[in-house]
This record gives sequence, C-alpha cells and structure tokens, in this order.
Amino acid sequence: MRDLIRQLNRDLYLPAIQREFVWRPERIERLFDSMMSDFPIGSFLYWRLEQKNKDEWPVYEFIRDFDDEDPHNPAANMSGITKDVTLVLDGQQRITSLFIGLCGSYRYFHYRWRKEKLYMNLLKAPTPNEDNPEELTYGFAFRENDEPKGEKPQLWYPVGRILDFEDAEDAKGDMKARLANLGEEQRDNAQRLIGRLHNRVHTTLIGNYYEEKSQDYDKVLQVFVRANSGGQPLEYSDLLLATATAKWESLDARSEIHEFTDSLNDIGTGYSFGKDFVLKASLYLTDGLPIQYKVKNFTRQNLRLIEANWENIKKALSTTVRLISRFGFNSKNVVAPLALLPIALYIRKRGNWSFDTSSRVEDAEAQVTIRKWFVFSTLKNAFGSSTDTTLTRLRELLKDCNATTPFPASSLYKSLGIEPSLSETEIARILEYGYQERYTNLALSLLYPDRDWKDAAFHEDHVFPKTEFQTSKLKNRGFDDAKAQLYLSKFNTLVNLQLLTESENLSKNATPFDEWLKTRESAFKARHLIPDLSVYGFDAFEEFQKKRAELIATALKKL
Repeated sequence: MRDLIRQLNRDLYLPAIQREFVWRPERIERLFDSMMSDFPIGSFLYWRLEQKNKDEWPVYEFIRDFDDEDPHNPAANMSGITKDVTLVLDGQQRITSLFIGLCGSYRYFHYRWRKEKLYMNLLKAPTPNEDNPEELTYGFAFRENDEPKGEKPQLWYPVGRILDFEDAEDAKGDMKARLANLGEEQRDNAQRLIGRLHNRVHTTLIGNYYEEKSQDYDKVLQVFVRANSGGQPLEYSDLLLATATAKWESLDARSEIHEFTDSLNDIGTGYSFGKDFVLKASLYLTDGLPIQYKVKNFTRQNLRLIEANWENIKKALSTTVRLISRFGFNSKNVVAPLALLPIALYIRKRGNWSFDTSSRVEDAEAQVTIRKWFVFSTLKNAFGSSTDTTLTRLRELLKDCNATTPFPASSLYKSLGIEPSLSETEIARILEYGYQERYTNLALSLLYPDRDWKDAAFHEDHVFPKTEFQTSKLKNRGFDDAKAQLYLSKFNTLVNLQLLTESENLSKNATPFDEWLKTRESAFKARHLIPDLSVYGFDAFEEFQKKRAELIATALKKL
C-alpha cells in the first residue's frame, strides 16, 4: 500500500470520466478494518496513457484532504510530465479513501464544521462482535484529536503516522513512552496492532490490478462502463461530462459544469440540482441537438455546439431558477425539475436575462402564466413518463418564440393533454396528500399566494400536533372506533398541515393548537386558511378538518 500511496498524483491520476469521491468517513473506516482483517478489498483497473497523448485528455489529481464545501478534484498539471501516466478507471473510491486515511483529512458538517483525521484505538482488542457483524473489529475512527471520550479504554494512534517508519520495530519504539504506564495486556495489544498496521501498509499486497493499454478513447469508455456496472449505476450524464471534458476546445467542461451546478443550487433558499439536470438542459437548450442520453449523441460536433452555446445555457437556467425562487419553489417542492426546461428554453428565445425581475406589463403577464403552467404540469404529473418524447414536443412548439412572444401556455397544455385547472377529483386527491410526501410541499405552497418567499425557509407543520393522534390516547379520551379512525386518517394529510417559518415551527413544537393560536396575530387564521370555529380544542378536530378541506378546495379552484 505504501508504494501505491507514493504513486498518487505523481504517476497515478484520474481521468475526467471518473465520478468524484463520494465515500463518507464510516465507509473509509470500514475499508481499513477490512484491510486489517485480511478481507479482500477488490482489484483495480488502470489505463496506461502514453506520454504523446497526455495532452489529449484532461487529467485530475486524487483528493488528499476532502472538504464537503469543495469536493471537486483539482486538475493535474501535465506540462512537466515527460513519461507515460497511469489513470484509474476502477478503484478511485478505495484508493482515495486510503490516501485520506493515511495522508489527509476529512472535513464535513455535523452541527458544526469538523476537520478530522483517521485514528486507531490501540487499546481495543480486535475481537469481532458475533451478535453484530456490522461492528468494526478494529477501533478505527475519524476524530479531531486523540483525546479520549467515554469510559472505554482508549489510546488513539494517528494511522498516517505508520508511514514514517520503514521498520515495524521503530514504529513500536516510537510509542514506547506512551505505552509505559499501561498494563502488560494493554501494552501487548497496542504493540501487536502497531505491528499489524505496519505490515498491512508497508508489506502486504492489498489488491491486484489490470492495465488497459489501448489509446482508443471509445474503447476505454466501454471498458469503464463495464467495470463500473456492478457498483453505483453509471449515468449517461457521467459519460457526457467525461466526453465533453475531453472534446470542448476552449473551456474545461468538468469545472464549468460543476461550478455552474453549485451556483444554481445556491440561488434563494437552495436547490439540489445535479449535473445530470444541467447536462440535460445543455442538450435541450441547444438548437438541433437530440435530447436523449445516448452515447451516439455525444459526438464531437454536438459537444462543440453545446460549448458555443454554454453562456446562453447558463443565463437561461439561472434566470429560470431565480424566477421560480421568487414564486416560492425550492428544493422541497420542485419535484419535476425537467418541467423547468421548456421555461428555460422560452427565456433563452426571449434573450432577456433579467426577465425574472422585469416589471414590464408583458413580462409580468408571462411570469404569472409561467407559474400557473409549472404548477399544473407538476401537479398533474405531466412529466412522469416518456419524458424525452414530451420534452421534444414542447421544444418544437417553442422553437419560433422570440423577444416579444407571450408564453404559449395554451399550446403547451394541449400538447401535454392537461387542463389549466383542477377537477373535483384532482382536488380530492390533493387533500389526501400526506406529511412530507412528494407533492405535499408544492400543494401547501399554493395556499400562500401573497407570501414573501425571498431567502426564507418554511417547514411543513401539523396544525393540531401529531403527538395526540395515537390510538391509546384517543381511546383514553373516550372516542369510539369510528371517531378514532377518522382522526387517525386525517391528522397527517393536507387538511392538518401548514407552512411555518423555522422560528414559528420551533416555538409551536407540540403546543395544543387552541393554546398556540391565542399567541398569533389577527391575520394568522386567514393566511393559513384556518376556519372560524367557536373553539379549537382537540375535540373540535373533526369539524376543523372538514371546514378546512372546504377552504383549501376553494383556494385550489382559484389557481
């Protein structure tokens, strides 16, 4: 393993085709545990890239110090390299994990930002837990320092320290002073673990490798796909990203797409768009390109067209996401991101990159129409199946739009086969949406047409706290089976849900609704569609849910 570590970012690199590092600390700990336990950790697949071709393909370094805020691999500088280099096609996650565990660190957020290194507890006996096979045999853990926590015997050894010693006895001697005050059994255990760790890092062969020597990129691509088919599914977006990176002329596609995806996700209260969404949009917003994720569509000519259109793609998508952010849509209620692509195409055809903030009459009318279309196309699941066929039809309808064209909602509705209104049956289905289900947040957001959504996070909240909706508690109140069943069937649906700010939600907690309502301002009931009742105690829930369903249905009919 020591020799492998020494090759990283010197002789051994990553091709652009590779995904980024995604393993969490616990998986790295398990890899080291497997290594110490003599479990196989798999083979590796390498690609020998000849020196004469090294400038043809973008190459990236392995991450040594992982940071959740900046998880992207840095580009490798090949300008001074005068020899063949080896690129890893399969095994990146394992090799990076070994690199981080032995030489680097892992920074992540858990209540606060933490930067941790891998340690091993020298006082834990390597005894497998027969009752829980998932428990580590060896005491590996990512920690901020070596200070003991808890009552179990602990002496935390920084795993990377073992690289400083060519001889195992020198590694043991280095710890002699810290082991001097331990009992004989603990001292022997610690020395055995140091010796075993040294052997696994400096001596033991950790895995075999196969080396592909072909310089045909298409063949290498196929080798990569087959090698990765057994792990995390390889998406066509990964292929497009890799191919685009190799074939763009003046831009680094990998960094451009990653940075732009990050910038989209930073708009408003935040989104969770992936690079697959951005790449799909790149195909969709470039005239004349097929939109299917098929390798045959990723030709050099097509990718150069995307590169030439890249600035317009970014502007159109950014304007679109800023617009929906103003409407109150966020990562929780954008449940069909591909429905944004026709909107982005319309904005691209208009060429007005400040469309989202424009107050011109025609722009304001288009904004209202777009919001309504996005809501109905999402609620009616218009993009649920045959998405590529649907998107292609809509692109054809939008192809002749220009700077003065109104948003063609009527044509788009007709093409989708939906009506710009909700039927009684559809409203009844929406009223049954459950807490934190896929469409619930979207439906709730529609009930607040006048709310200022800018830079504010809203939580789904039970109007009548859910803690009281338990069979035993309902029986104790004297409810018969029919009434108890009614309460249980309605408490977790839209009729008992509202959107509160984070501070409101925390202050409300499990406070009975009738008590909490007395602390609210006069406009609260109207804003949240709370019906007028003589009392709001728990016994009034049956009447409450019935009348609130009527208020919600009325509001949905007005959309």
